[in-house]
Amino acid sequence: MTSMIKHFERQLGPIQDGWSGDPDSNEMPFQIVRFAQGSGDRTVAFATLGLGRYPLISAATGRTIRHELLLLVSEELVNEPFPSLLQEIGEEAIRDDRALLRGDLLGPRGPLISESHLEALYVTMPVYFPDDFATCDSPDGPIVIAWLVPVSLAEARYIDSAGWEAFEDRLIEQDPNLMDFSRKSVVV
Repeated sequence: MTSMIKHFERQLGPIQDGWSGDPDSNEMPFQIVRFAQGSGDRTVAFATLGLGRYPLISAATGRTIRHELLLLVSEELVNEPFPSLLQEIGEEAIRDDRALLRGDLLGPRGPLISESHLEALYVTMPVYFPDDFATCDSPDGPIVIAWLVPVSLAEARYIDSAGWEAFEDRLIEQDPNLMDFSRKSVVV
């Protein structure tokens, strides 16, 4: 786990806070941590730490994948319930024995936080960082960093109908701030 912490801290700065128990004080199978920075000014990162100990099955290939989840948010949203959100997603992945793959969509499940129209999370590579951040070597094999990008209902529907490649093309064309929970949708 030490190598995973070092891997994260090289890009995200030191761990600022951590959670190992759920709201009822039950121990979680992995931790949630908040880092000092995200991918730019006035941003922070939340991530799972220890989810990578669980080999999960790829629905596409049947192979096992180990991963940690990453969520990047604006600094002013630091007190939103992101640790609970990551806990729920990580525990679902373990329970379902299903790896989260690039292009997967989690939700829509209603607004992710209050005052936001974003309702789902899109799984992709952490492209806001150098390429070597996407994977961390561990004694049990590589651990993939799965970036969870908040998306609107319209974007979720677009991903379902046009595919994740078309959605990522839209993101490249329009270059929205993917950490802004009040951003405009890239599709109508």
